[in-house]
Amino acid sequence: MQQLWHFIDGKRVSGTSGRKADIYNPATGEVQAQVPLANAADMDSAVQGAARAQVAWGATNPQRRARVLMEFIRLLHRDMDKLAEALSREHGKTLPDAKGDVIRGLEVAEFCLGAPHLLKGEYTDGAGPGIDMYSMRQPLGVAAGITPFNFPAMIPMWKFCPAIAAGNAFILKPSERDPSVPLMLAELMQEAGLPDGILQVVNGDKEAVDAILDHEGISAVGFVGSTPIAAYIYERGCANGKRVQCFGGAKNHMIIMPDADMDQAADALIGAGFGAAGERCMAISVAVPVGEGTADKLMEKLAPKVEALKIGPYTGGDDVDFGPLVTAEAKTRVGGLVESGVEAGAKLVVDGRGFSMQGYEDGFFFGACLFDHVTPDMDIYTQEIFGPVLVTVRAENYEDALKLAMDHEYGNGTAIFTRDGDAARDFAARINVGMVGINVPIPVPLAYYTFGGWKKSSFGDLNQHGPDAFRFYTKTKTVTARWPSGIKDGAEFSIPVMK
Repeated sequence: MQQLWHFIDGKRVSGTSGRKADIYNPATGEVQAQVPLANAADMDSAVQGAARAQVAWGATNPQRRARVLMEFIRLLHRDMDKLAEALSREHGKTLPDAKGDVIRGLEVAEFCLGAPHLLKGEYTDGAGPGIDMYSMRQPLGVAAGITPFNFPAMIPMWKFCPAIAAGNAFILKPSERDPSVPLMLAELMQEAGLPDGILQVVNGDKEAVDAILDHEGISAVGFVGSTPIAAYIYERGCANGKRVQCFGGAKNHMIIMPDADMDQAADALIGAGFGAAGERCMAISVAVPVGEGTADKLMEKLAPKVEALKIGPYTGGDDVDFGPLVTAEAKTRVGGLVESGVEAGAKLVVDGRGFSMQGYEDGFFFGACLFDHVTPDMDIYTQEIFGPVLVTVRAENYEDALKLAMDHEYGNGTAIFTRDGDAARDFAARINVGMVGINVPIPVPLAYYTFGGWKKSSFGDLNQHGPDAFRFYTKTKTVTARWPSGIKDGAEFSIPVMK
């Protein structure tokens, strides 16, 4: 069985805790590797090494820092297949989806090549008599990221690329469920020329998380995961004087107007609802057709498409639509929520509970489920399912549909499908959700915009990637300068007297 490691000061180390976690192959249910779980002493070692290395890295010309990322991007392209295979083997997502995971992180690295421009400050000549003022963006020192299992390549790169480009050292605590790709990324950064200690990967569970939150040497913490844990990390990190950004759960609504192209809407819902087995914070998990006629047409289109979805292991070929859930616990939780929906009276149009794959009976597969006639009081509507389950809530009119999305406690992403520009503009202007799609089902912004939700989907003032990332990972220093006059006139040899 493979034994993984931490990556500290440019070396693979086993740590001192003696504790380990099993890493499963979700398709077979077998333990395929083990990863060490750090204690506070392991974390302190990583932070101390990062702090030592950061001094010289922070003083390095931003253009030279960007060149390391440029080489890192080349290496990502070189090792794309290897990274995708490792990701799929531990997470379970299909190979094309795994490559997309890597590419969306790579795009943020590309944006960070502009660090020399993004780090420029401001300058005012002649702010007062003989006075100039200017500001500088300087690194915080050591930052940390706590990242989830569902995007083990993309989200770590969303965190460490801008932090490192801005001159910080970075402690990455990836999910202990699929840590191989984050470790591979750290070694690629080292191969690209990053000095030892600037990117440390410390694996662990809550003990490692608390060590990050309590360590005086860490100035900033970023997190992506569930809302309860996001709230915990935000509160504890802020209480310890850290800059903190946390991104939590989601319940993303897609409103389908009567004038929408139903084939286009149904295809969009299939991809956005069931891709990666629904284990995406930007998955569309609630369809909101406006009007009974619209709902009936949509269900007529959706049901056969959901029934035809191909489920299988990542080795099953590129035509596999989605794979297993990440753990047996995740499968049990999703199954429990589906049962609760049935018991609450929702209509289970497509029932995937009995799905089993020959030769993979012990895998964590769960069949696609489609609900209709769901009401806002049901658990399958209020809770984030994080599985291959799409629920349909019928709305009488546009205002009722808008209210559903606005009243939900989560505000990560949303979408509207319509041919009506006025409805689309009104929706974009009024909706209290951070990322909005118009005839786009998963409105994840490109790397040069920022990613972040509203309401209980986000804690903190700044978003991920884009310009906000450089604001988050730097602090501003403002300098007011006045130079005394007369030096240019040469030296005075007589004793100075008051004039």
